[in-house]
Amino acid sequence: MQITPSILNADFADLGAEVARIGSADWVHVDVMDNHFVPNLTFGPTMVEALARASEIPLDAHLMIEDPDRHAPAYVEAGCGSVTFHVEAAKAPVRLAREIRAQGGRASMALKPATPIEPYEDLLPELDMVLIMTVEPGFGGQKFLDLCLPKIRRARALMDKHGVQTWLQVDGGVSVETIERCAEAGADVFVAGSAVYSAEDPDAMVASLRELAQGARRSAQV
Repeated sequence: MQITPSILNADFADLGAEVARIGSADWVHVDVMDNHFVPNLTFGPTMVEALARASEIPLDAHLMIEDPDRHAPAYVEAGCGSVTFHVEAAKAPVRLAREIRAQGGRASMALKPATPIEPYEDLLPELDMVLIMTVEPGFGGQKFLDLCLPKIRRARALMDKHGVQTWLQVDGGVSVETIERCAEAGADVFVAGSAVYSAEDPDAMVASLRELAQGARRSAQV
């Protein structure tokens, strides 16, 4: 069970200090938006490169951008350990995943809430992680969409069917109220933004979320 706080809800004026507040996190989730694929504008590779130099925690870049085939490799070069592209935007997802891996990054594919997992079953061996969005991408602080839980279960079943070691990440509305449902459904990597950075002690919240996810997974396996 890995907890990946999103800095979308952190203080952009001092991201180095904000990352230091989540020292026990497994990854730092960086939401890259271009104001085209989604109606918001955030980071680019230059800022990500600066953050990579300031963070001892590996970076997990989520690219909500048009033309990831062209731009995604730059985020590996900028220092990201994992790079996620949206399959709705990628023209050649297999080639892109292989390019990310060839440069030393973990390749991840994201799906919006309405995008089914089944058409991409054959891509699973090419991927290190699948990200299922549990809100519409673009803004933090949105309410978790329970309708995505069956897709999480189907994605996990497909991974088990093929025997792949692909991680299953969820992003959107993850909190102490929702993380157990996600873990029970089969997710093992959790992006939490506002739940972490609105807490009085963000690192304690990271620990609480991880404990809840681990407990839910153990209960589901009994």
